[in-house]
Amino acid sequence: MIGVVHLSPLPGSPHNSDTMNQITTRALLDAETLAANGVDGLIVENYGDTPFLPGRVDAHTVAAMSIAVYAIRSHIPDIPIGVNILRNDARSAMAVAAVSGVQFIRVNVHTGAMLTDQGIIEGRAGETLRYRRELGSDVYIFADIAVKHAVPLAPTDLAGSARDTFHRGHADALIVTGVATGAGTSTSDLRTVKEAVPEARIFAGSGVTAHTLAEVLQYADGAIVGTTLKYNGVTSNAVDADRVRAFIQARNSAM
Repeated sequence: MIGVVHLSPLPGSPHNSDTMNQITTRALLDAETLAANGVDGLIVENYGDTPFLPGRVDAHTVAAMSIAVYAIRSHIPDIPIGVNILRNDARSAMAVAAVSGVQFIRVNVHTGAMLTDQGIIEGRAGETLRYRRELGSDVYIFADIAVKHAVPLAPTDLAGSARDTFHRGHADALIVTGVATGAGTSTSDLRTVKEAVPEARIFAGSGVTAHTLAEVLQYADGAIVGTTLKYNGVTSNAVDADRVRAFIQARNSAM
């Protein structure tokens, strides 16, 4: 179980109103609540930076992400931590992860191309893997298949996309999501991906709840969980310790 730390709008983004110190303090509280109540890992996202850029983010966003991620890593050194720089800046995420000493990044479009609310986003697997090699890094790449808030430009085969992302894009793990943040991940889609690449690590990436977790874990190795762990199930709210504990109990019962 990987808990999501949704950062408030960062400096330079349209809705920013907090200082970097305020942003980091809130992120640390969420991260500590998640870790203290049993999650196995964390992922940090610039969730508040809507509307997202389709490609590279600005230098100040990379700097802010580095500050937040390093602060969390320093306070919580004992579990894996990941980075997702939205909408799809894998290169900057790799840089932040490498210099902050964390373990993985999430890439929404690693291979292929998707039509999103930011326009057409193309995967840059070749660039990302070469940059990882250039940095001498061992940061893992978790890549989405048919990512949320997006549709393919043409009809695609989910199993084929999974095989391409894993075997040709050399992703270290695959993520299957619902159609949007908080929307349930289809167990049928999870099964399709698992059957296509049984050797891959597979995560459900949206909409998993304590009630659906047992079914999800029939086909997935884990889940990336954000919205359901927040007060009242609202993504922008703070993490609710009671919801985290309930989710962990469900995870333990399902294993």
